[in-house]
Amino acid sequence: MLRFFFGLLVFALALSPQSAPLDVLNHNRPVLDAHNCYPYGGRWADRIDRALGTGYPVAIEQDLAWYADSGTGVGRIVVSHEAKTKGSEPTLQKYFFDRVRPIVEKALADNDRSRWPLIVLHFDFKSTESPLLHAVWNLLGEYPDWITTAVKTANPHELSPVEVRPILVITEDSDAQEAVFFNEVPVGGRLRLFGSAHTIIDPNLTRKQRIHYIATAAPDQLLSTPPTNYRRWWNNSWWEVEEGGQHQAGEWTPANDRRLHALVDHAHRMGYWIRFYTIDGFAKEDERGWGNDYNFGSREAALVRWKASIQAGVNFIATDQYEALAEVMKSAPASKPL
Repeated sequence: MLRFFFGLLVFALALSPQSAPLDVLNHNRPVLDAHNCYPYGGRWADRIDRALGTGYPVAIEQDLAWYADSGTGVGRIVVSHEAKTKGSEPTLQKYFFDRVRPIVEKALADNDRSRWPLIVLHFDFKSTESPLLHAVWNLLGEYPDWITTAVKTANPHELSPVEVRPILVITEDSDAQEAVFFNEVPVGGRLRLFGSAHTIIDPNLTRKQRIHYIATAAPDQLLSTPPTNYRRWWNNSWWEVEEGGQHQAGEWTPANDRRLHALVDHAHRMGYWIRFYTIDGFAKEDERGWGNDYNFGSREAALVRWKASIQAGVNFIATDQYEALAEVMKSAPASKPL
């Protein structure tokens, strides 16, 4: 009799709409997000090696742009912080896919699916022209055994289970990307990457009003729609936590901590993974090509926010200081149980 009722339960669950499988990614625990993990003008080419050296799972951010040869017109996907390219930038194929081949092939041979995905490949598109988007889609199609996918359902709000592979590919909230990466995929086809949710902000707000709004609005005002089969994560700047962001931040307060927890808990209740960018803290003389945009100014200021993000269960904690955050994550496990 017990087996009969268990069978009915399984059948009922199979018929019900799928919720987002948050535990697919590191049991819904934090992942180090290697921000801007690519060379700038030929410098800092070791960033991907440094990120991979921190352990798994790890997220690798690759900013993408399009380079078209002026003579032949032949284009290629390059990794670049700027939309305007020179042709000297490394290709996505060479810089990322060729570099991780030994890692992925070993993972496939070991077949320890409990550890997958090992790598989250995060695309930040610097431009969204059609040739670039279609080239990325086609490139991902060359790695069917590597890439986590999901079947496209007829109803976008019906989330199909993901088929987990060693790499999970995510991208951001652009509607132009959704048009190629989701709308053009036939029902029954497989989605190769997953976009982020739109944050709801009144476009008529002034810059000052916007800065205040994103830091004070209730989480359900910023994100009110449930995930779709394509949009499965929520991308946030730190400005949503502390008004004015890194350069206006003062001491980390209980109110800041409550704000962070509220945003994370809301995202998880809705069925989204959540990311915050970017938590850096360094003195001017320690700068390694990271820039000052995300710098809290000291290791101590970053450390308290890294620990708070881990405790809150932020899925993607973005930083340029890969090794430093990795050490903290090893010693300060997330409070959320497996």
